[in-house]
Amino acid sequence: MWEILKQEGLDPAPERVSTTWADFLRSQADALLAADFIETITLNGQRQYILAVIEHTTRRIRVLGTTAHPSASWVTQAIRNLVMDLHDADCRARFLSLFFKVRDCVWRSETSVAC
Repeated sequence: MWEILKQEGLDPAPERVSTTWADFLRSQADALLAADFIETITLNGQRQYILAVIEHTTRRIRVLGTTAHPSASWVTQAIRNLVMDLHDADCRARFLSLFFKVRDCVWRSETSVAC
């Protein structure tokens, strides 16, 4: 992008140069949600995956559910339920970041990812 601006003789906007990642997140916090799995082992030794979402504005964490065998359809339904809850709460969030790690092999049964 810098090369294109440079070729056209355009300097970057001054406020872009000084904007840090923290500043960007603060300015966009009301529109951002982030989701990830938390892996845990229960007292009886069973592995469970907890799907959680954080609202950046309030730093509120919503636990969407837990399962021993997460699947794409399970996550899809959990996110649909979240969207309905956010709508009912008049939340302005517009973007959801998913931080699922393919190397964790959570999706083994529904994807062709080799573990």
